[in-house]
Amino acid sequence: MVSKTPWTQDATTTKSQKSASVTNAKTGLNRRQFLRQVGISAGTGLLAAQSISQVLAANTMDKNSSTSLTKDDLPLVQDGASSQTSLTISCITPTIETQLFASSNVGGSDERNQLALDRVACAGFKVSNPTITSRQYLRFAGTDSQRASDLQNIATGAIAAPKLLLGVRGGYGAMRLLPMIDWSMLGRIMKECGTILAGFSDVTAIQCALLAKGDMSSLAAPMLYSEFGKINPDQVTCQQFANALSNPNLTISIEDASLTSQQLPSILTTGVPKAVRGTIWGGNLSVVSALAGSEYLPRIEGGIVFLEDVGEQAYRIERMLYDLYLAGIFKGQQAIVFGALSGSGEDSYDKRYDVATVVRQLHKLTGLPVYSGMRFGHIGKKHSFPLGATCQISPNTSGGYQLAFTEYPTIKADAIHVEGLWQNV
Repeated sequence: MVSKTPWTQDATTTKSQKSASVTNAKTGLNRRQFLRQVGISAGTGLLAAQSISQVLAANTMDKNSSTSLTKDDLPLVQDGASSQTSLTISCITPTIETQLFASSNVGGSDERNQLALDRVACAGFKVSNPTITSRQYLRFAGTDSQRASDLQNIATGAIAAPKLLLGVRGGYGAMRLLPMIDWSMLGRIMKECGTILAGFSDVTAIQCALLAKGDMSSLAAPMLYSEFGKINPDQVTCQQFANALSNPNLTISIEDASLTSQQLPSILTTGVPKAVRGTIWGGNLSVVSALAGSEYLPRIEGGIVFLEDVGEQAYRIERMLYDLYLAGIFKGQQAIVFGALSGSGEDSYDKRYDVATVVRQLHKLTGLPVYSGMRFGHIGKKHSFPLGATCQISPNTSGGYQLAFTEYPTIKADAIHVEGLWQNV
């Protein structure tokens, strides 16, 4: 019998620091009053003698030398990132009920966590459990029980389902939690409440299990620490996150395959490109391939498989794709969509063996149309999109294609103040 008593969680509070008085444009509260109202302590202070970029550069360094860099710490492809030094800040009163889940790595910087919390509050997201960002057990954001409780307490009814479940960061650790969560009940409650679970990278394990056993969609999207805690969050990524959260008829247009490989066409097919329609599922290739053969990998008849990864050489990418192929995962699928396969490098034996060679081999093996260059992965300017939703892929006249999504939960657009996600609050 499952208890409805919340599982034990660390109650470590974040540090309260001095802050400048910054007017909230819509509530008339200064910054300290605003953050107190939403239950978040004041974060990084702004010193009159220093620029904000100097302060944040000092504060976002990982002070825990035992915390290794992971895939979501790798450099992102970003264009035209600019330093933000303005102290003119506008925020809205947060009304979107939001709960964090920390399924993977610990966030190495308290200041970066706090900055991210301040930003999401400024953008309209009312976080109910900010203290989980300070949990740590070994390399993880808490013990397995603590991390599983972020989701299991919703499944048991011990905690009310929020509108948004936002992942803190990726790395590794989510797979350890899969047997500890009642996915069927969690999916049912999320459907009833229209809850959106958002994340990517290692969170792919959570998203696959939720779809496979809970029949519930999620959002491939940036996360708290990884994106919103940066010195300068990517504005396009933030805007597309808000768009995917609020647009019930999301579309994404792709004109070239360069994010997957510059040596590929946008569409690989044996005949004339045709429109395909099905449930899109998948995520990070390393995680999806690791779930092959388990009950936590979705079995979607007539589905569309999405895959992305970072820092994997071509032979490793091919080996993981063969894992899926030999396990029969591509059987019954309508298409494969590749996002960014960034940082693959060159093969030390033969430079001709590259990502394009691997993708062409997969196309030959499966006979499925392959769409490359989807703007999502471990990159800047990524476009969030729903996993587990209905997706129609339609070729265009210029050799590219468009993805159109339907049948997924959304949030009212006027509840989101997207500029808050990148302001230095």
